[in-house]
Amino acid sequence: MSLVTEIPAARMAEITYIDAINRTLHEEMTRDETTFLIGEDTGIYGGVFKATRGLLEEFGPDRIIDSPISESLIAGMTVGAAMVGCRPLPEIQFADFISPAFDQIVQQVARYYWRTQGAFEMPITLRCPYGGGVGGGVFHSQSNEAWFMNTPGLVMVAPGSVRDAAGLLRSAIRSQDPVLYWEHKKLYRSLKDDLPEGDETLTPIGKAEVARTGSHVTAISFGYTYRLCLEAADQLAEDGIEVEVIDLKTLLPLDKSTVIESVAKTGKAVIVHEAPKVGGIGGEIAAILAEECFWELDAPITRVAGYNTSFPAARTMEEHYMPSTAQIAAALKSAVET
Repeated sequence: MSLVTEIPAARMAEITYIDAINRTLHEEMTRDETTFLIGEDTGIYGGVFKATRGLLEEFGPDRIIDSPISESLIAGMTVGAAMVGCRPLPEIQFADFISPAFDQIVQQVARYYWRTQGAFEMPITLRCPYGGGVGGGVFHSQSNEAWFMNTPGLVMVAPGSVRDAAGLLRSAIRSQDPVLYWEHKKLYRSLKDDLPEGDETLTPIGKAEVARTGSHVTAISFGYTYRLCLEAADQLAEDGIEVEVIDLKTLLPLDKSTVIESVAKTGKAVIVHEAPKVGGIGGEIAAILAEECFWELDAPITRVAGYNTSFPAARTMEEHYMPSTAQIAAALKSAVET
């Protein structure tokens, strides 16, 4: 008789992107009693998108705090909390309104470890619902991740899958660094996938993924537009064009080696993001490619991005402003034919 006990496979359940976030918050707050959550409407209301539903009932008002409408307070008080040993989980209700907290984030959260010579770590995970496509209008649809790209001391992640919504959030919460966690509102309920119950797999921070292999051109993106790149790659495969798709996952620090290796192989790159092109993250990636693999490039680097205007106020104009699968496919095809 065998003495080896067969361990049953983890149960799988199909859940949405937002449910993966909610479940991970439950699991990590249960795991670590130093965590607490603060934000506007995060407690009694369960969050404007219901990402924090059920947390108040489980953890109580001392750990799930409904804040005033003050982003500077939300971000600023977490600095003091981190200094006394807490692991804060603040939420900015809409990433558009992160600007009132800009000073606290870039001058305090990002700098304290450095300015105190390591005496105070800032294990803060700040969740930022960003992006358009949900009828939010000009003040509730922005993709403003580039505002923080020039801030040493910060880490930024942007999941584009259900598994990474859980895995990157889990890694961020357990990290000793301050992490801005960018969750795209368009993916909240439109994206579903299987996620093992009790999944303890951590998505590594700082590592991009070759989500689809190809030999003709590289598409580089993250979050919602990464999903569009996959769709465009599927369409072009029918015409014999093989697109390699890179999911950045971590925006700061960028995984340069994975991107460079892919573009050196294909010789062509299309970078896609939702934010306006000018000053966007695509410009930084293009500069890296120009510096690091100039001789391997067979065509100009192309960027597909939002227009250099404010996000449209009218819901009917969203689809004309945001990058589309068709636009991405056209840019990829043009790069191949160049």
